[in-house]
Order: sequence, then C-alpha cells, then structure tokens
Amino acid sequence: MPPVEVDLPVVWNMLSEPRMAPYLEAAGGDKIKALELYEWSTRTSSAAFEVVGHFEVLLRNIIDRCLREHFREEQCGIPWFLLPTPGGEHVAEAVEAVRRRLRPLRKESRHQVIAGLSFGFWSALLGPKYEDLWRECLYRAFPNSSGKRKQVAVAIERVRKFRNRLAHHDSTINVDVPFEVRQVIELAAFIDQDAAGWLQRCSNVMAVYAQRPVKVEDTVVVPAKHAWVLYQECRAYVCQAGRAFRPVERIAFYADREIKQDVPAVVHRRDNVEWTTEAADRLRTSENRFDRRVANVIEASREVWKDGRYQVFLLTSPGDPAHRRLPAALPHDGSGRGSAFVQRQRYASLHSLETATTTSDL
Repeated sequence: MPPVEVDLPVVWNMLSEPRMAPYLEAAGGDKIKALELYEWSTRTSSAAFEVVGHFEVLLRNIIDRCLREHFREEQCGIPWFLLPTPGGEHVAEAVEAVRRRLRPLRKESRHQVIAGLSFGFWSALLGPKYEDLWRECLYRAFPNSSGKRKQVAVAIERVRKFRNRLAHHDSTINVDVPFEVRQVIELAAFIDQDAAGWLQRCSNVMAVYAQRPVKVEDTVVVPAKHAWVLYQECRAYVCQAGRAFRPVERIAFYADREIKQDVPAVVHRRDNVEWTTEAADRLRTSENRFDRRVANVIEASREVWKDGRYQVFLLTSPGDPAHRRLPAALPHDGSGRGSAFVQRQRYASLHSLETATTTSDL
C-alpha cells in the first residue's frame, strides 16, 4: 500500500494538545516523533490488554469454579451468586445489575452472568471482608501462592489498576510495561503454571514494546567489581566526591562480564560525605532516615572506601514498587584488554535494558 499523505496539524488538533503534551515533551518538541510515540503507546497498550484480558478470563473462571464447588451448586441447583454470600451485599448488587442488563437481550444465562461481572467484582471478592470465604474455599483458586489472601489481593489489585489504565487509553510512555506484564504472568502462575506459560507464549507485547521510537537514557551503568557486593549488602552505590552524572532515575551494575538483573531506583543522592567512623556515629543518631542509612553504608564500605569524602546513592531493594529486575542478566561478549562494556560510566534507557539479550543490543 502506498504511503498516505497526512496533514499533521489537522491530526494534532483532533487528538488535542493536552493529550499530546506528554508525548511532545518526551520527543523533545518534535511533533512527528511525538505522533510516532503516541502510535507506539497505543499499540503497546493493545498488546498488553490482550494479556490482561486472557488473565481476567482465567481469574473469573477459577474463582467461579471454587465457589460453585463450595456452595454445592450441582446438588442444590441454584447458582452460587444467587445464594447469600458471606461478606455483605456486594455480590447480590453486582449480579442483579448484570441480570438487568442481560434480561432485555434474552441472554440471562449463567454463563453470561459470570462473563458480565467486572474485573473489579472478582478483585473485591479477595478483599478483607471476604476473609472467611478465602479460608473456606477461595485459597484453593491459587494453589501456587503463599496461601495468604492479602498477597493475592494486592497483586490482583495492581493488575486491575493496570487494566483500567489500558482500557482508558492512558499514555504508557512512563509505564514500565514489561514489569506490569510480568506481574500478570506471575499472578497467573499462582493459579496454574501451564496457564502462565501459555500467557507468555501467546503475548507479543515485548516485540511491540521494543519498537519504541523515542528512548530516554534514564539509567547509568557503572563498573561494579566492588559496587555490586556493596549494593547487595546495603542497597547503595559509593563513588568519588564530585563525580558528575547526568540526571538519572536508576543505576545498573556491570560486574562479572554482565549487567546484573537488578536495576534499582535512586532514592537519595548525597555528595561530599565525610567517610569516617565518627561521621557514621553522628549520622546514626539523626532523626533523618537517610542519615541513618548513610551511616550504615559508611560502616559497610570501610574496607574499600577509606577515610575521606565520597558521594553516595541510596537505592531501592527488590520488592520495592520502584525497583526493577531484568528478565535475565545481560552478558558481555567482548574480550581482550579494554573490552569491558563500561570503564567509568555509561548511559542507557531502562527500556533498552529490558528488551536486550546481551550488551551488544544496547
């Protein structure tokens, strides 16, 4: 098909300036690039929504199965959602709303009622007021979880919010889509490992995500022979005082000829820190939590960083909402003197780190 000529100002005005503002900012004021970024964002949303949609079907079917068995639906002949459910009026009200919608269409079957209940309905069934129902039967829907309702409820609530963002066509340029999709797949694994594997296999979200036209170098990659060990011990990075960095959100560690999987976010940065036991003792008594963390870093790093003044970055730990972990470490294939991927520091986008398989992709 031949290329179509587009009157960009007309399209721009129809999409609206407020909607396009974040794309224009990310594209450095280039409207053509901003429109490409907008197109990419919608394609990424569509690919991610496919994964979430499949998960939603799995979720409602497994919960429905558990409740059907618990309320002995086959024996009593009454669908569980028409029986009193421990926890309140939420079930009856939601079911009645769906039935009213289906009745004029003559589609008020059991299957259509279940399919018509929202993601929020199923998410709410795992809330605290349904603790008894969880202990009686719903825990069986997630045999590979810890068995704790709150763990599952929090994970499903995160997916629900991600789903709503996609459904409302919100921008994904500042959303860590690979991370969110991994959360969906990990949650599916709570239900069934094969179902999680199927979700991963049928998704093309990473292929679409990799096509982002404008990438922001928001991560500094640092050589980490000693730094990686220090990070694992006290979740920090230490370097020379006064060392300059571009504005970055994250630090990635290059050690053992690979970029490590953990890519923590920068929580706090402080320069010209006195690196002595006396300074650590003073900081440890502070009411400021960052002071106390810096004190711990000083004590933990004294063998490598001797008395002097240094710069310290306090970083996130695995499990923190802002923390990111790559699908796998990124190996470096270079060899010979001076062939290390990074000698002092190097910048990359989190996007490129998440979509690379080796350092040669960066």
